[in-house]
Formats: sequence, C-alpha cells, structure tokens
Amino acid sequence: MIHSQAKASIKTRLFIWSIVSAALLLFFVANAHLVYVAYDSQPDCMPHLKEAGNNGNFRAAKSAC
Repeated sequence: MIHSQAKASIKTRLFIWSIVSAALLLFFVANAHLVYVAYDSQPDCMPHLKEAGNNGNFRAAKSAC
C-alpha cells in the first residue's frame, strides 16, 4: 500500500515538474521571439520636421533617416 502511494507521489511530482518546465520553456521562447522581431523589424522613416519645432510641432530627437 505504501509502495503504491510513493509511486503515485513520484508520478505527481514528475508531472508537476514537466508542466513547470514546459511553461518556462514557452516563456523563454516567446521572449526570444519578441527580441528577434524587435531587432529584425526596422520601421520606415516618417515625414517630420527637420528644424526645431514651434507651436505644437515637434521634430525627432535623433532621426535615423
């Protein structure tokens, strides 16, 4: 009787560790994908003021284009 309870306990622990490991793997893969997409995508240049803005018009602080 005790042997079967110990076996069930080991299976339960293994199942819980498997779920936790899968969740952590999913978390890291999703974050790696977000970092990849952030570095891979380069937004197109938007038209903006080249001189200092005035009356509610602003310019890019550090334009890349």
